Amino acid sequence: MQPEYFVGIDAGGTQCRARLTDNQGNVLANSSTGAANIFSDFRGAIAAALSAVENCFNIAELSAGSRQKTSAAFGFAGANVTRIRRQALDWPMPFLQRHIASDVEIACLGAHAGGPGAVLIVGTGSQGTAYDGQRFHPVGGWGFALSDGGSGAQLGRSALRLALRCHEGLSAPSPLTDIIMAHFDNSPETMLQWTLSATPAQWGAFSPCVFEHAARQDSNALPLVCRLAADIEQHLSFLVNSSQAKVCLMGGIAQPVTPYLSPKLQQQLVSPQGDALQGALLLAAHNQTIVVNSTQRHPYKKDDRLKL
Repeated sequence: MQPEYFVGIDAGGTQCRARLTDNQGNVLANSSTGAANIFSDFRGAIAAALSAVENCFNIAELSAGSRQKTSAAFGFAGANVTRIRRQALDWPMPFLQRHIASDVEIACLGAHAGGPGAVLIVGTGSQGTAYDGQRFHPVGGWGFALSDGGSGAQLGRSALRLALRCHEGLSAPSPLTDIIMAHFDNSPETMLQWTLSATPAQWGAFSPCVFEHAARQDSNALPLVCRLAADIEQHLSFLVNSSQAKVCLMGGIAQPVTPYLSPKLQQQLVSPQGDALQGALLLAAHNQTIVVNSTQRHPYKKDDRLKL
């Protein structure tokens, strides 16, 4: 039985989006719900994703039976973890077909219209992958404590650490570090208390301030951004060298950090052809087998493969 409908889901750590089309590619509905990181909150992420899908069916005024005529593709934040992906594959869902990918994988498919290519997403966190036409080759994506090099959260943490050093007289202060310490009433104890519950997004909230001061040649902000750019360059070089593919730099800090990258790498960057939702719909609508997380120590079983 061939699907009559396709639904793509971009289930990110901040927002979950869904788009429903018919088998001619006509968009029938769009919907969004809350955060859907499947690693940090499995049941909540599944619920958010299915709610977004259900909203699409309701908006399109389709019957309950239409779910069994639908191919669905989910791109979850946190689905780069093998155990989590398999758990999601086993979760009961009412669709004719369903595919589970990570959010960076559907972003890569969308960015290169389903063809070979690579992406590096740099926002609150960071993660990249290269797609050679059959396999994904991932890098990063293991969270704030272990990974997320070149991310807004890491930039924010570096800025706060430096601001504290300046406050204690270990480094020379600047307008950036003065503003950061003023945010905490110039109190290291207040800053310490904040760190006990701060999320990666809260650390990353300081990154726009760092970029603003770097543009003014602030003596502390500029080196922080240059070190961030060097970290991003390392990830980009890995993706380019491992895949010989075109690479897209995406995410919330992609635009402000690009001027700090080397001219050679800037020339290698290409603009994305589509977004993650389009990538999810490509995954839902095609049949060529691709294998994900090829760098995992334990290979996927046959039913862990995606179809494109």
